Amino acid sequence: MKNTKTINNSNDLPTSSLSRRKFITLTGASLAVLSFPMSSAFALSSNKQVSSPKIVWLLLRGALDSLHTIVPTFDQQYKTLRPKLSSSFKSPLLPLENGFALHPSLKNLHQWYQDNSLLPVVAVSSGYPKRSHFDGQDYLESGKSEIDHDSGWLARAIEVKNKRALAVSRSTPISLRSSSQVNTWYPSNLKDADDDIYAALDKLYQNDESLRASLESGLEVRGLVGDKKDKKKKRQGKFIDLAKSCAKLMVGEQGVDCAMLELGGWDTHNNQGTRLNSKLSELDQGLAELKAGLGKEWQNTVVIIGTEFGRTAKENGTGGTDHGTGSALFIAGGAVNGGMIQGDWPGLKDEQLFQQRDLMPTTNSFGWIGNVLSQHWQFTEQELLQVFPHVKPYNQVLLRS
Repeated sequence: MKNTKTINNSNDLPTSSLSRRKFITLTGASLAVLSFPMSSAFALSSNKQVSSPKIVWLLLRGALDSLHTIVPTFDQQYKTLRPKLSSSFKSPLLPLENGFALHPSLKNLHQWYQDNSLLPVVAVSSGYPKRSHFDGQDYLESGKSEIDHDSGWLARAIEVKNKRALAVSRSTPISLRSSSQVNTWYPSNLKDADDDIYAALDKLYQNDESLRASLESGLEVRGLVGDKKDKKKKRQGKFIDLAKSCAKLMVGEQGVDCAMLELGGWDTHNNQGTRLNSKLSELDQGLAELKAGLGKEWQNTVVIIGTEFGRTAKENGTGGTDHGTGSALFIAGGAVNGGMIQGDWPGLKDEQLFQQRDLMPTTNSFGWIGNVLSQHWQFTEQELLQVFPHVKPYNQVLLRS
């Protein structure tokens, strides 16, 4: 075993015949103006402390193949199990320590590793025992021994420490459910409204403090993330754009303490070599934009990147892999004491695999995340029990002192 570091449209209806609230419902004007649901209007604060420790939680939905991402080049079984996939890389692998290497598409992450700002963790699992994408994701987001669709680990964490969070999502994901300190933002697919509509809505809302406050708050967010009339911004909803906007909403006096991002498309049952080359490049570029957008706040930030489970150690007959168990976790950011591999490598021989088919998990994802909460947000042991009631954090030093 290699010695890793362990462990509706109503334009024909006269406005005068409608109540203000019904007008909103029928026209959908709030979406066109704000680019996110009115009920989730992002509350900006002028007294937020600058440079507070920040966390970004990124969920890779679909089950990332860790063996194609953090490649164990030293393990002789790797090429035996994956004769086609092991030779599908278009460029040389990016070397890490102890014979591990990163996928060549992860150039920015490799630079972070060299800058001691990235910790790849091998052979991890949330403890979810099956291979259902939806249940696996729900289990990872809930952070309990049984799935709780109404409470997520990050929501519980911000409640304990009185933090504020942003979900870059159309609706609140399980990770951030159960807290009142969560807002959602996602770019609208509707066309932009012009200034005349803004003025009309402001007049319409003049006697309704709640709606007017939401409008003003939404317009501030619109200004922060950029005017959608920008001709250069054509790929609305692409991860690189979402990451860039996320960063803008986290910095300055109005910035939130943590955010959640999502990126799907990792269920590579076929043509995995080509598909992961593209997806990992998208991930890498988006994370680079996140770092650039955070600016000086990068030094106060930890990015946790996880997936619901791994994939089979052996490639299938269609150039892909199937649902597995052990996978990987990435802990990155300017606050991270990186440049090393974490976790215990179990090996890829038949007797070392889980059920003789999957990478055997040797550590728990929640133990690593708990470690981050302990060091970055100063969680006590008792406070961590409120977040992860069934898993204790690991003791490794993951962050810079």
